[in-house]
Amino acid sequence: MTQNLQTPAPDLSKVDQDGWDIVIRPRGKVVAVDLRSVWAYRDLAWLFFKRDFITFYKQTILGPLWYLIQPVVTALTYFIVFGKIANISTNGLPPFLFYMSGIVMWTYFSTCLSNNAEVFSKNASLFGKVYFPRLVVPLSVAMSGLVTFAIQFALLTVVTVGFVLSGANVSLHWQVFAAVPLLVLYVAALGMGVGLIVSAMTVRFRDLAYVTGFVIQLWMYATPVVYPFTQIPQKYQWFFHLNPMTAPVESIRQVMFGTPGVGLSIWAANLVVTVVLLVAGVILFSRAESLAMDTV
Repeated sequence: MTQNLQTPAPDLSKVDQDGWDIVIRPRGKVVAVDLRSVWAYRDLAWLFFKRDFITFYKQTILGPLWYLIQPVVTALTYFIVFGKIANISTNGLPPFLFYMSGIVMWTYFSTCLSNNAEVFSKNASLFGKVYFPRLVVPLSVAMSGLVTFAIQFALLTVVTVGFVLSGANVSLHWQVFAAVPLLVLYVAALGMGVGLIVSAMTVRFRDLAYVTGFVIQLWMYATPVVYPFTQIPQKYQWFFHLNPMTAPVESIRQVMFGTPGVGLSIWAANLVVTVVLLVAGVILFSRAESLAMDTV
């Protein structure tokens, strides 16, 4: 006689009562971002930060010196092309300092944007093996970019002191050290927001990964990096209200060198755009998590 053995089906409603640390359930149409779980995995963000920093320069000869070479060479190129050949005004500021200050701020933004735009593709093998809040990775990218910014900003400060000691018509305003953390926080939020939007969209539209670098270059020329905001005709200034990188680039020169900055209307408009992009990026990124591993 054959005995019919049947295994009772598990009671899924009690899974979270059986000692599991994390229970993954299907999401509805409304995406709820669990910031508490992101904070709980802050140590993992620190590990990703160290991984990115070490692996990026592990096999390079000059190592972190590339952080110093890049802004110097770029500023010299802009000095020759836009300062000497095109003869674009720099509001009385030495051209090298004008270009270098804009480059330092723009480099941090472009790093956050471009690296976050490839979060799913670069971490596909890791995401497919273990669960953790995916927003930890974009946060670690922003932390990694801070190293570059800190080194380049220190170089900018040293170069500025050299100009002051040489008798150049420039002064260093020390209140910049109080304002820079706020500017960096703003730029990090903007870079993460746009990067997360691109990353979420590349899950379905892979072509976006190839045009990101091109768009970043065009965006830079639409931002007062190589020209001052005061040179922009009045009829075109509405566009810079919508460009959220206008305020931080102009403001770092204002607080550091005392050059003309932008008005509160531009700052308010830029801040609204940044908040909208950050919120949209987090929501789209969270929605794309469930589809990413099937399509990447």
